[in-house]
Amino acid sequence: MQPHDDTIDGDVYVSPRYLARATAIGDPGLDPLRNLGWDLHHDDLGNAYLTAPDRKVRLGYLPEGEDDGLWRINAYKDPFGPPVWGVCFNDSCPTEFVTAFTTALAEAYQQGPDSYLARPVSGSKDHDPFLAVAPLINRGWLIDRPRWGVFAVQSPDKLAGLEYTTGDLDPETELTTREARWQLWAGTSIDRPYWYATATTDTPVALLKAVTECVSDPAPLPRWREDTYSYVKAKAQVTSIIPPGPPAPTPLDVQRAVGRRPTARPAASVPRWSTTSRPALTGPRR
Repeated sequence: MQPHDDTIDGDVYVSPRYLARATAIGDPGLDPLRNLGWDLHHDDLGNAYLTAPDRKVRLGYLPEGEDDGLWRINAYKDPFGPPVWGVCFNDSCPTEFVTAFTTALAEAYQQGPDSYLARPVSGSKDHDPFLAVAPLINRGWLIDRPRWGVFAVQSPDKLAGLEYTTGDLDPETELTTREARWQLWAGTSIDRPYWYATATTDTPVALLKAVTECVSDPAPLPRWREDTYSYVKAKAQVTSIIPPGPPAPTPLDVQRAVGRRPTARPAASVPRWSTTSRPALTGPRR
């Protein structure tokens, strides 16, 4: 059964949800952090920037950026030092996945640096990198070994995947290219994806897990049928959103309706002709 929400922004559902693409506005992705009172400002080109009160987490929403990295989020131990971790969502990534990340980030930020700067640690109960992969495997994604040094999982339809690169990586390369520790994508090829997202080595597992849970959620995403840029038309299943009918009346509703029903009026008296006599004549006699 498809979900229904009176605030649904769309007239069709797109399934699987990773074959949707970005919506026309970025507000849902910004709101979890804006609601914490983070500082928001814009540049002359229309790009938006959010900065945490301690200046240790920064988000850029860059529709006029130099590349297709629409969302760039970095965290710092020292506001004037290099980023500890960085995440990028490109300009086609479904906005809901970004919102899942920023919502988890808002929660982590409220818990303090030990949460939003928590490094992944293999074997740790709460910070093992595998925890970010588990939601995908639990929902039927399949383990893959596409090439040496890469652990991957792929959706059953082979139209989405997550790759984790092992070994040492250059921190600057991770932040500025797609050659990061984590790469999530949809498409028939990782080299030409419908959309992608990357995360560097020290990105907290809880934030990554929020995204993989959202990506693998079986519920479809709403989009507008005419906005074909917002979903992969040739591959996605697109179904109309049908408004729900009126709810079935409860026994109490029926009882109240009966109580309000007007009392039946008695039938009017209808004269009948006698079967044994002729009716009186009212016209003049001859």
